[in-house]
Amino acid sequence: MDLNLKGRVAIVTGAGRGIGRAAAEALATEGAHVVITDIDAQTAAGTAEAIASRGHSAIGVAADVCDAQAVERLAARTIEAFGKVDILVNNAGFTRDKYLTKMPEADWDAVVDTILKGAYLCTKAVLPSMIEQKWGRIINISSRAHLGNPGQTNYSAAKAGLIGFTRALALEQGKFNITANAIAPGFIETELVKALPTYERLRDAALARNPVPRLGRPEDIADAILFLASERAGYITGDTLHVTGGRYSS
Repeated sequence: MDLNLKGRVAIVTGAGRGIGRAAAEALATEGAHVVITDIDAQTAAGTAEAIASRGHSAIGVAADVCDAQAVERLAARTIEAFGKVDILVNNAGFTRDKYLTKMPEADWDAVVDTILKGAYLCTKAVLPSMIEQKWGRIINISSRAHLGNPGQTNYSAAKAGLIGFTRALALEQGKFNITANAIAPGFIETELVKALPTYERLRDAALARNPVPRLGRPEDIADAILFLASERAGYITGDTLHVTGGRYSS
């Protein structure tokens, strides 16, 4: 199936590893020019080099998505390299789990700022290019945690906020043929997840509660991103696609 992504230009944040890397690889395989963005310059460069070594088009740009000037430089570098921005995948984020009574303010700010402020800054930076060409795809990586998870008040709030952001953005930008959608992954087995001290407990809970009897893979989310980035999803906007193996409750 041709998704008509050849020649499109995509920025993927938090793309050095995990879901972001899988998304960047999938977009590049479909013929898109991909900008790998990560706060770690070495990780961003390594992922871009790995994709380019397979004959695809990719560059790495280090950027802190919470830094407005860094994000502006990211957008400018993308346009300098490829002339436009067609697709933005707001994927950057992480967890710092604690019950609210034990959560330092710094942990709240770090998680909420990276997920929500990062999406705001990156989206604002690329919209002028999309508006000018009357075409764009904003894909925000939320989480099943938007329904609420104990010990994740910061993460759940940020991911729920991202869905509200998506809906409002869809209403604002539809007239420019720009769609905005969210993806809510369930338990996805990434390197960061495997490194969690609670990994085995979380894995077992997911396997026990998933109607689809396996864990999610980064490629499952990448496939959803490809669809929402394509022309085939051109009449879908303001929506949230749950990729959870059928699991919704905690």
